[in-house]
Amino acid sequence: MKILAHSYVCPKGTFLNGKLVYDTAEEENPLKSAYQQLGVEYPKFYKMDVLSKMAFIGTEILLPFFPKDADLENDLQLIFANSSASLNTDNLFVESYEQLKTPSPSLFVYTLPNIVTGELCIRHKWYGENCFFVEETFNPLHFSEWSQIALNKGNNSCLCAWVEAKTNGEQECFLFLLTNSEDGGNSIERELSTLIKQYRNE
Repeated sequence: MKILAHSYVCPKGTFLNGKLVYDTAEEENPLKSAYQQLGVEYPKFYKMDVLSKMAFIGTEILLPFFPKDADLENDLQLIFANSSASLNTDNLFVESYEQLKTPSPSLFVYTLPNIVTGELCIRHKWYGENCFFVEETFNPLHFSEWSQIALNKGNNSCLCAWVEAKTNGEQECFLFLLTNSEDGGNSIERELSTLIKQYRNE
């Protein structure tokens, strides 16, 4: 198993394979700015929650690295995770109910964390399996084990993500594309751990 490509989206910018592609550090709305720099037309983006927006941007810049000969419609599995589920949107939904006395349907749609994978599947017409886990911290071993299970079942590749939007304003989306490879070593967990630390400047 090996990493074909990886991206990272946070308020300060959007990164592809470790390099800054969209600098949004000084932008009032970093995600909107990154989306506009993408140059794609997908009006639904503006209605998405923060998790979905980050994953959308990070996935778009990864598309050139997806296997060209793969049946992505059916043989791509999505494996996502974070530590706070959809709590950020949950709180906004509660506020809409308590303050406006009218629950917001547009917010209610995103009160499940796996909606982010659903948005990507709708956008790209991916019909394979997808899952969303809630864990305390980013766990490279978890992604490695579940990806290997998916690949052993016949999937061509796995799109994985740690996508987090905390109530304190912290936001990040670390996406990475995994596939089977004979030259892939046993250090995939170490590589993932190193990559996210580099993106976080830890």
